[in-house]
Amino acid sequence: MDLLKGQLSQGLIENLSSQIGASPEQTASATSGIMGTLMAALARNAATPQGASALNNALDRDHDGSILNDVIGMVTGQAQPATNRAIDGSGILGHILGDRQAGATDMISKMSGLNANQAGSLMAMLAPVIMGALGKTKRDQGLDAGGLTDLLGNAASAQQSQNPTMSLITRFLDSDGDGSIIDDVAGMGMKILGGLFGGKK
Repeated sequence: MDLLKGQLSQGLIENLSSQIGASPEQTASATSGIMGTLMAALARNAATPQGASALNNALDRDHDGSILNDVIGMVTGQAQPATNRAIDGSGILGHILGDRQAGATDMISKMSGLNANQAGSLMAMLAPVIMGALGKTKRDQGLDAGGLTDLLGNAASAQQSQNPTMSLITRFLDSDGDGSIIDDVAGMGMKILGGLFGGKK
């Protein structure tokens, strides 16, 4: 999470804002929610041996962390990754969220005030950054599949204890995706969501 926070420069938020046609405040709020949601979903997926193994293999194959060397270049398409899978945001979201992807997009939209298309586009742009940060951490710390499970579980637990919105996000991921939880999350408002990253804009 610290590595992710370090990537969220004002320049990156402004660049993302201009690409999706939203205000920097809305984009920063949505970014916090997306980071938290995808980290929680990754932790949930890695909680099973099969899920942890699949994630470990995906990181080894496609996400070495090099995307973090030029995040703005990757997001704008000016820099080229080692493999196309490294920046395939839609494919990454499909693997991480599965049939909860539409509900997650709706949740981020309601949290931040972005419309669904803006929220979906932002999720697709940020997913490769999250996988890159996870891949770099895995490589730097020499983690295997079990280490990834522990890392993600601890990160999700820490976020949940620090921010009430995270417990609702986790409830959404564990539920059948019904709309009532999404409404609960939306009701928490943007001010709490900002706490995911210490209110950093």
